[in-house]
Amino acid sequence: MNKEARGTAQVSIIIPTYNESQNILEVLKSIEEHLPANTTAQAIVVDDNSPDGTGKLVEDYLQNVKKIANYTIDVIHRKTKEGLSSAILKGIQYATGNTIVVMDSDLSHPPSLLPKMLDALKHPKCDIVIASRYVRGGSIDGWTLRRKLISKTATLIAKRGLGINAKDPMSGFFAFKKQIIEGLKFDAIGYKMLLEILVKAKNISVLEIPYTFTNRKFGSSKLDSKAITDYIKAVWKLYRFGKAAAREEKRTSVSFLSKAARFYTVGAIGLVINYLASSLFTDVVTHMWYIHATIIGIAISMSSNFVLNKVWTFEDRNFAPKYTLVQYSKFIGFSSLGALAQLGMVFLLVDNYSIQYPIALVLAVFCAALSNFILNKKWTFKEKIWS
Repeated sequence: MNKEARGTAQVSIIIPTYNESQNILEVLKSIEEHLPANTTAQAIVVDDNSPDGTGKLVEDYLQNVKKIANYTIDVIHRKTKEGLSSAILKGIQYATGNTIVVMDSDLSHPPSLLPKMLDALKHPKCDIVIASRYVRGGSIDGWTLRRKLISKTATLIAKRGLGINAKDPMSGFFAFKKQIIEGLKFDAIGYKMLLEILVKAKNISVLEIPYTFTNRKFGSSKLDSKAITDYIKAVWKLYRFGKAAAREEKRTSVSFLSKAARFYTVGAIGLVINYLASSLFTDVVTHMWYIHATIIGIAISMSSNFVLNKVWTFEDRNFAPKYTLVQYSKFIGFSSLGALAQLGMVFLLVDNYSIQYPIALVLAVFCAALSNFILNKKWTFKEKIWS
């Protein structure tokens, strides 16, 4: 069924299941009870072919339950047990909401927290909300010492090994704006999708809300030796991803500095061309008035600077007439603004702050050259500033 046929919800709540027949219906009913007013929600049960018939139980329930306008329930039946993270990804692909909530199906994640989480996500500067066991006010009820130790160790590995600042990056109960994962490629190893999002999503704002994690009453825990092994694999992959991203960021900064150096080298060449052209017109060719010769020298040097920067600094080989003329106009405009800014800064530093002219000139030239580079990089040659 396509999204248009299903309708569009504001919030999609993804609930992966495997042998949760004793819990799932109570979870679905509790979600309905705690939905905020005027919120349309879609619960997506992603079942991994549970031997206890969890998926079939939900289907039967939907046949008998009275449908309500703002809350729908969908079931995705998978043929094999493929894992929690891949189930969440499957749910995201099916989701129609712009807000995604991920929660367990064993009643350890209280649906009563949903209104608070969804309200926090309405803030434009909040991208992901984590229901946290480890911030002030959060707690765990019903775990053995061994289980707590495993959780604390896994959390410490994630925070220190992957550089994550969240206090509970291992939480399975979280909500986020769907847009923050656009373009991300997920490995979907193991059972902690939140880790991948925190490592791979860039410049996201995270809020943690305390809650009490209550150990399941029915069914068995999914934490076994395979889950631990998958977690180690996932952390190792994310660690390598982070290292690769750091190397790429370093290469980006080197690229920025390299292009800046080229831009300034072209500027120095332009000074020589300016001097030679001005001298040619005043002394050799026509004995022109020095002001006119200087203006011609500036025009020639600006033009040569444009060509050299286009071909060498920014490696742009597109010389289509209209495209190049637009670039040339922008380059001359920004260069003229830089020259005016340089004159104004020199005057201000010398007259108002009594700074010696040579020092003022160096400061002004540096600032004007930097602004010229950034403006031309961004607007003339259409490159990201830090690239």
